[in-house]
Amino acid sequence: MSRPLFERVLGTAFAQLPPLLRALHSVPRRQVWHGQGSVRRGRHWLVAPCAWLARLPPSADAVPVTVEFVVDDSGECWNRRFGAARMASRLWQREGRLFERLGAVHFRFALHAVDGEIHWRAERVRAFGIVPLPAAWFAQVRCREREHAGRYEFLVDVALPLVGPLIRYEGWLLPGAGDA
Repeated sequence: MSRPLFERVLGTAFAQLPPLLRALHSVPRRQVWHGQGSVRRGRHWLVAPCAWLARLPPSADAVPVTVEFVVDDSGECWNRRFGAARMASRLWQREGRLFERLGAVHFRFALHAVDGEIHWRAERVRAFGIVPLPAAWFAQVRCREREHAGRYEFLVDVALPLVGPLIRYEGWLLPGAGDA
């Protein structure tokens, strides 16, 4: 198998990341990470249909989080669980960018390594893979990964014009024992 997906997207900056970030993004085939997180959905009436399209989890506090990473030749599947809620996505790389399919929504992200963190910036979004959505709608998407206090931490914070906060989920993960 070739180099890890995030190493291909980030290039030489990948080697400068903290050990847990490199480990999470260097799964050879399959691995499960466990931790805890919280999810906050916005209150606008459009939040529910948007969350349904992207298969986003419901609001929850201090919920157990499990992420199964499955790697194959064409990319990665991330099978997330926030308590009983499932959220799966498919990720792949093309032309130096990271692509993610999350439910019916397809994203193209630019990734940047900044001070030992990975920052995701949404460049393009399509509904159902074909209907382009205005890039300005996603200018307030913040995604960050880092190592902090000996744990991998994630933050995804999405707000949309006129809708306001869509979803914010954050938490931490550690590698599971005995994963293949």
